[in-house]
Amino acid sequence: MPGIEKLPIEETLEDSPQTRSLLGVFEEDTAAISNYCAQLYQAMQRIYDAQNELSAATHLTSRLLKEYDKQRFPLGGDDEVMSSTLQQFAKVIDELSSCHAVLSTQLADAMMFPITQFKERDLKEILTLKEVFQISSDDHDAAINRYSRLSKKRDNDKMRAEVTEDVYTSRKKQHQTMMHYFCSLNTLQYKKKMALLEPLLGYMQAQISFFKLGSENLSKQWEDFLGTIGTSVQNVRREMEEEVGQMQQTIQEIERSCDPLYAPCDPDPAHSPVCRNLTRKQGYLYIRNKTGLVSSSWERQYFFTQGGNLMQQGRGEVAAGGLVTDLDNCSVMAVDSDDRRFCFQVTSFDGKKVVILQAESRKDCEEWIATINNISKRIYLSENAEELAARVNQSALEAVTPSPSFQQRHESMRPSSKVRVGRASSISSAGSEPSPALSVLSLDALVDPETPIQFDIISPVSEENSGQSKTAAQTGRRSNPFGESGDSTSEDNLILHQLFIVRFLGSMEVRTAETADVISETMRQILAARAIHNIFRMTESHLLVTCDCLKLIDPQTQVTRLRFPLANVVQCSSHQENKRLFGFVLQSAGGRGNSRAVCYIFESNNDGEKICDSIGLAKQIAFHSEMDRKAVEKKKEQDKAKEKQHEELSKQRQIEKDLEEQSRLIAASSRPANPPSSDGQVLVLSNSQSEDSDAGEEGKKRGESEA
Repeated sequence: MPGIEKLPIEETLEDSPQTRSLLGVFEEDTAAISNYCAQLYQAMQRIYDAQNELSAATHLTSRLLKEYDKQRFPLGGDDEVMSSTLQQFAKVIDELSSCHAVLSTQLADAMMFPITQFKERDLKEILTLKEVFQISSDDHDAAINRYSRLSKKRDNDKMRAEVTEDVYTSRKKQHQTMMHYFCSLNTLQYKKKMALLEPLLGYMQAQISFFKLGSENLSKQWEDFLGTIGTSVQNVRREMEEEVGQMQQTIQEIERSCDPLYAPCDPDPAHSPVCRNLTRKQGYLYIRNKTGLVSSSWERQYFFTQGGNLMQQGRGEVAAGGLVTDLDNCSVMAVDSDDRRFCFQVTSFDGKKVVILQAESRKDCEEWIATINNISKRIYLSENAEELAARVNQSALEAVTPSPSFQQRHESMRPSSKVRVGRASSISSAGSEPSPALSVLSLDALVDPETPIQFDIISPVSEENSGQSKTAAQTGRRSNPFGESGDSTSEDNLILHQLFIVRFLGSMEVRTAETADVISETMRQILAARAIHNIFRMTESHLLVTCDCLKLIDPQTQVTRLRFPLANVVQCSSHQENKRLFGFVLQSAGGRGNSRAVCYIFESNNDGEKICDSIGLAKQIAFHSEMDRKAVEKKKEQDKAKEKQHEELSKQRQIEKDLEEQSRLIAASSRPANPPSSDGQVLVLSNSQSEDSDAGEEGKKRGESEA
């Protein structure tokens, strides 16, 4: 090691400028050493803190590995191989944690202690001596200045002695302080080398002992264990890479095949036809929830069929789902919504629960309707449910397939917007056999093959209501916007007032209204036309049966869609086998005195015979009410005639009485005055006689005025 520069202690008393200049160099070196030592201390402090953190983290890791068996993982929680491997790792890491704790202690003793002593003790001592030396030097300079200013003329022994004593004391103090300061600066040149080397030596020795301790703990068996684990990790990595490659290939294939499925509506319906043989289906649908009397909201839920039930489940729910409705013997149909498309309605078998759902596309809507129809027939209970559903759908399609004559007659009319149907096959679409009357009477005598079928309700209010509104406007009465007159409800309507939930299937004009089979033939024609043209949408309404009329009311807005006067309903009957189907024939007056008959077909949630019985009861009540009303009117007319005759007789009697009174008065007024008596006395009339004469004169005048 080269020689170390030193400050000359012998020259401290002289205190020459060269000595002061050399002192300044040593002071600059001390400041540089102090700055560098502070940075080195911070770096070593970070090493020590990191080692303490590593020791604590290693201990925490070991504790977590030991607690792996206590964790409850949803997947892979029962892997015994993984658990035993982690326990072995926990044992090794626990030993390493002990080694790290020993290393932290060694670093604190061998590295941090020497540099802390140099920083806190030696460097601060130099700074303190520097301040003391500066103070003593200033005191010596002041004493010398006072001593040099002693006057020559006025010689004062006492003052001279004091100044001399002051110079002596300050010079001695400066000399002693300067010598100690120089000694500390010279010693610092040695201490700085030790302060830099001792911490590094302690750090290296601590690391070497740590590595030796680790090598002793990690024996050859641990090396074999680590090698085995490394091989297992490589195998797992290889399997992961193979699985990732397969998943990427699957993703690419799915992306190519599912590209047309991203659009909610299929641009090519022929590419993905509707499957009507499903007995299970799942997917996202919107369900309408009522939030008030009129308002409603739509919520997107995941729906799936489970046996004969329709279930729903939210996106974040873990449970198996909640029951929406029972699908056994239910009815499903497409419905129109004011604010949504592709909606269909599911009604329970008792008609008490109605669920309105919305699908993403028309294909999805039709598949849901077909699936629920298959479930409602309990096809899912059979072994080969899909094959049975295919046979049922095929047989239903064959049952409604028109005859060749029908196809030849209407082949050019199929693309038309108006659907025209003709005679179908002799097998009824609802499964009913033709009656004997149909074997005698031709089908064309009942229904005209060229008659168009109306599948929806067009007019919101009937023509009679419009006529009533016009009449009310002319008479100055306010009309009810819901299609009812402004008069109060009659007693007959209060006698019978029944409401039924029905769905309009269609209506068509018929040639005769009196034949009993016209309704069943119309049902067959309408059902066949719906099956041929894939028309599933039906308009649900409330049928109100009163003694005055039949009304179809919108269930949401309560607006009267159609009004059928009860007097125009000729007949009403239900289907022979499917009792939920019923219809009635309405006879109305047409133009130029001709009458037209229209048959309306409906599907109800209840028994159709009950509705027909209710309509028949309403007609009977209306008939008896009409008879009673006519009897009451006849009696009123007779009472009025008797009262009029009595009034005329009273007037005749009064006239006769007046004539008699007038005649008496006239006779009294025309009688001569009383003659004088023979004895010359004048006859004086009594007061009553004079009053009668006066009354006679007045009566005469009144009679003349009346004449």
